[in-house]
Amino acid sequence: MQMPAPDTAVIARRDQIAGRLRAAVADKAAVITDPAETRAYECDALSAYRCPPLVVVLPSTTEEVAAVLRICAEEGVPVVPRGAGTSLAGGAMPTADAVMIGLARMNAVLEISPEDRLIRVQTGRTNLAVTGAVEGQGFFYAPDPSSQLACAIGGNIAMNSGGAHCLKYGVTTNNLLGVTMVLMDGSIVELGGPMGEGAGLDLLGLICGSEGQLGIVTEATLRILPKPAGARPVLVAFDSAETAGACVAAIIRSGILPVAIEYMDRPCIAATEDFCGAGYPQCEALLIIEVEGTAPEITEQLTLIRQIAEGFGPLEFRESRSEDESKRIWLGRKSAFGAMGVISDYMCLDGTIPVSQLPHVLNRIGELSAEAGLRVANVFHAGDGNMHPLILFDANTPGDLERCEALGADILRLCVEVGGCLTGEHGVGVEKRELMGTQYGPDDLEVQMQVKDVFDPHWLLNAAKVFPLAVSAPRRGQDAA
Repeated sequence: MQMPAPDTAVIARRDQIAGRLRAAVADKAAVITDPAETRAYECDALSAYRCPPLVVVLPSTTEEVAAVLRICAEEGVPVVPRGAGTSLAGGAMPTADAVMIGLARMNAVLEISPEDRLIRVQTGRTNLAVTGAVEGQGFFYAPDPSSQLACAIGGNIAMNSGGAHCLKYGVTTNNLLGVTMVLMDGSIVELGGPMGEGAGLDLLGLICGSEGQLGIVTEATLRILPKPAGARPVLVAFDSAETAGACVAAIIRSGILPVAIEYMDRPCIAATEDFCGAGYPQCEALLIIEVEGTAPEITEQLTLIRQIAEGFGPLEFRESRSEDESKRIWLGRKSAFGAMGVISDYMCLDGTIPVSQLPHVLNRIGELSAEAGLRVANVFHAGDGNMHPLILFDANTPGDLERCEALGADILRLCVEVGGCLTGEHGVGVEKRELMGTQYGPDDLEVQMQVKDVFDPHWLLNAAKVFPLAVSAPRRGQDAA
């Protein structure tokens, strides 16, 4: 079968833009146009949807990002920012006419101030590498997404990422002091700083979680914290998902604030045992609860947690007695997403619910799973109700992806119905944009789009994301029909 001939007009347009971009960056090889190479950027971790970009550019400085954006604005070219490509909602998926700006080369540490408890980095630096830069001085960076080994700070800011320890320390917005951001017209702005944001509009809060809609964050000032005196996890096994959920609600209701409460169900436990052999009990659901502080503080907290858990008839209450045992308790949880990927294609959701609704929602997810004929594995941040149902499907079976998407939409609607929201940390991106009307009315969406109008009046930045396509079409210069 003969492949269609390349569109000469598209090639001419690509080469014109690439030529201007090469003049704007020091490393000419940082501008990529070869289709075999741009294909590496066709999707993020939501790999069900793919589209290679027109051009990829990998700048090394804020000034190069500004120059690139200025050229794209003059050319009227859409721009998609990309950190490490670990987004699970299609937030970094390009369009065929877009220039993708990858920040992976921008990974330098710019300043460390233990006295002020802050670090300033370029936003291509990985999450774990931020802690790596300060742990020798007795500090750490609190937000810890499961992908922290690979995910970039820029993406964490774009999606307001959290992680297992966000229950105590908060998500990215609670640990972000300031940013350097480049607007679509190439202007460079500073928001916040070492002391956080001053009086006036909370623009820093607006930027964190804006999914690359308003500007490209190139540098970030982050809060670092002293390492705790100690930490200890416990593993608690239950014979039902509902009982485990009720135990979580009881712990939160008691006023105890663990550093983390993580949940895993039987399908996820089985997969992780095959994958890494963490030694988990074969049960319907387990919780990993970690507390920290001095030795007396840890003992007091765990005593109270044990008393609460025993009221729910746990099958096992396993308390770590050594650093090695702590690592093994966390091993399966930190390996869960990779373990599930070994056994099946899956789509990872990200709805957030009130903790009191955990028993009901877990039961209802089971019912929806049975109705759809697709298995669902649950692994999530139970302490703050940030659900991560993994819907298992076969990408090679016709109709399976569509059934998976329909089930995912039902689960996310359920989250909103019980008083939650569509996303806790993965963002809306492509995955949830057509569900935005479930949570927001027309007036709400209009106000959000008016904010984008201010920062990006021509809607060139990540424009086909977040908002339902029919609603945003007029602003993107397209026919709403």
